[in-house]
Amino acid sequence: MTTSQPPAMSAARVLLVDDDPYILESLGSFLELEGYDVTRAASIERAVDSLAAGRYDLVITDVSLPASSGLDLLRHVRGRQEDVEVIVITGYGTIESAVEAMKLGAFDYLTKPIIDDDVRLSVERALQRQQLLAENRRLKQALSDRYSFDNILSADHRMAKIFEVIDAVAPTRTTVLITGESGTGKSLIARAIHARSDRRDRPFVEVSCGALPDTLLESELFGHLRGAFTHAVSDKPGKFAAAEGGSIFLDEIATASPQLQVKLLRVLQERQYEPLGSTQTQQANVRVLLATNHDLGQDVRDGSFREDLYYRINVVNIHLPPLRQRISDIPLLADHFLRKFQAALGKRVGGFSAQVLECLVHYPWPGNVRELENCIERAAVLCRGEIIELEDLPPALLDHSAPPPATTLAPAHAAVHLKSALAEPERQLILAALRANDNCRQAAARQLGINRATLYKKMKKLGIQA
Repeated sequence: MTTSQPPAMSAARVLLVDDDPYILESLGSFLELEGYDVTRAASIERAVDSLAAGRYDLVITDVSLPASSGLDLLRHVRGRQEDVEVIVITGYGTIESAVEAMKLGAFDYLTKPIIDDDVRLSVERALQRQQLLAENRRLKQALSDRYSFDNILSADHRMAKIFEVIDAVAPTRTTVLITGESGTGKSLIARAIHARSDRRDRPFVEVSCGALPDTLLESELFGHLRGAFTHAVSDKPGKFAAAEGGSIFLDEIATASPQLQVKLLRVLQERQYEPLGSTQTQQANVRVLLATNHDLGQDVRDGSFREDLYYRINVVNIHLPPLRQRISDIPLLADHFLRKFQAALGKRVGGFSAQVLECLVHYPWPGNVRELENCIERAAVLCRGEIIELEDLPPALLDHSAPPPATTLAPAHAAVHLKSALAEPERQLILAALRANDNCRQAAARQLGINRATLYKKMKKLGIQA
């Protein structure tokens, strides 16, 4: 075999697997002269041991191996080390085996006799792809770190203010009321407060007050003694006891009965309670966090919620804006959910088409982040290509997400300046394209159908930093 000068990526580690000692030696020597660090294995068993002992950038394996197949090794690599590229070689290639190898995630499929230039090109391309994927993961992680807060992703300025409030209130014992529409992430906020408090190593107990009838909710929270009511056959500690030293999160607090509201008020004021059927007072060293999607102020005026309890729990109020008011977060969250579900489903989906991103941005999301997550899961399941297209989205999304017709005019008396009216939609589309392409301006410009210089000018004009 002839050789060339070592490529720039000379430090790459290659695992070569073949039961033919001549191929193992000659191909291994060729790769070493090309500048690669080569480990040889004559069987799948030795290959698996080598993979377990160290990290490799590339695996080159023969299909026909003793007692097994190179495709089995390919499955092993894909199941454990997704970032390792695999090239499959064989002396009797068929279309069926080539298709199967590519479906399993092989980068390339070569047949014997092996030609120097074919091997050289295939290896270089495989390692270049691996480097690009690694850089892509690094950029995505950097973007996630930039906009994440204890698993809460956002680039919205209002959420940034909320993160500041969480940092300020977390170290205290202050009761926090979290409000907002269903699906906005109130539970995540409660968990973030607990995680940043000095109670982080103690229990975090979550109770959905609306999921239990009044007769059971009081027992669930405060516990009961044997015989306290029908079917109480033994003593049972409540959620406050389970959360001792930690935090308790009471979701849907607006559904609490008047009797339970009185007991909650006492717990908050005196840090004491009695289990049902008991006269013995228990101390409650518990941080109380509450959430509701109701307007508690209106509930107080209507008489369905105690005024004294309202003012006691409304010490610090964190209100979460609905997703429709956080347009810049939609591409960020969609990408996060896509990566989550493609990993769970074992799929490789590169992202979203420009039409899908526009559809996601214009949809009002009545179910907020929870609805978006369900939408992306459905799309990931149904997607048959490399990117999610419009046909992968739920029909309801397509029916209601279209922007108003371009011919719709504002009333004459509105005196809307045309440039001002068009600036914000343009800004949101550019932000969506940048986030979909990991802030790569060239790729974003290509997606938007403009050249990179035009994109730069528009970003500068609209005050977009990337």
